[in-house]
Amino acid sequence: MLNDIRKYVLGSLQFGAFPYDFQSESEAYKKSKVVIMGVPFDGTATYQTGAKMGPNAILNASVNVEPYDEELGEIYTVGIFTVGTLNVEEIHTDPKKVIEAVYHASKWIVKDNKFLVTLGGEHSISQGAIKAYKEKYKRLSVLQLDAHLDLMEQFGGTRYSHASVSRRVVEDLGCKVTSFGVRVVSKEEHNFFKKNKDEVSVFFAKDIHDNDSWHEEALDTLDDHVYITLDVDGLDPSIMPATGTPVPGGLGWYRVIDFLRKVYKERNVVGLDVVELKPNPGNEAPNFLSANLVYKNIGFYKKYTVLS
Repeated sequence: MLNDIRKYVLGSLQFGAFPYDFQSESEAYKKSKVVIMGVPFDGTATYQTGAKMGPNAILNASVNVEPYDEELGEIYTVGIFTVGTLNVEEIHTDPKKVIEAVYHASKWIVKDNKFLVTLGGEHSISQGAIKAYKEKYKRLSVLQLDAHLDLMEQFGGTRYSHASVSRRVVEDLGCKVTSFGVRVVSKEEHNFFKKNKDEVSVFFAKDIHDNDSWHEEALDTLDDHVYITLDVDGLDPSIMPATGTPVPGGLGWYRVIDFLRKVYKERNVVGLDVVELKPNPGNEAPNFLSANLVYKNIGFYKKYTVLS
């Protein structure tokens, strides 16, 4: 339903520079199994702002992503269509309205049985896409890469802060959340996850950064259907300095990729977002890393879902 989605988005670059030969946008959308949507919003950021520039930075960097992957082949043949970036100009001061706009745009994409990749923007936007998938998959778990738990009841005067997204997903949407790569926990969050161990599972970076022994335990916390949300601050600042709150001691590329591969192999991953990239002028590496992270995940989806 491309026309229904167009009501919510503005035009943008397409992800990647792939040799497609579609005759029209409607044909490209219809034949693509993966749909990408940007959400340029950072209205609740409380430290460093700039994540609203993330979607365009990822799309710009994606033009230079190598179409062929040594492990996964020509990933792009799954069909990747970028619908554009969400128009948040008139609602950018109201995170709840932005989340609702994400939901309304996402639900059409989910209804069309697409694998939606949402590009943030700050982490609060994930809730809208997750809500759309939750309506389709009643037993939906959320897997979260993050330096933080994002379990605050409210932060900065709103329940819809980037620091509250997982709390809303658990309490408002009824999804279990499994977080990995965590390094920062407030007392409130600590008390919440200790009291809600059936709904929240936490794997701290200090316990998992140098081993894979936690993989099976983490997989056991996930339902059959999984939505993945990747906050880039879950990665170590040595490879991802371009984020609003870079925390030392994060995970490396292969540590994250190796686990995600297992998740795609053993669960039905239905959607994905990559959030909290805050582009740093003069340093394109984090933007390119984020674009490659998106492409690698699409490759896993193609191999373990589309072709399985």
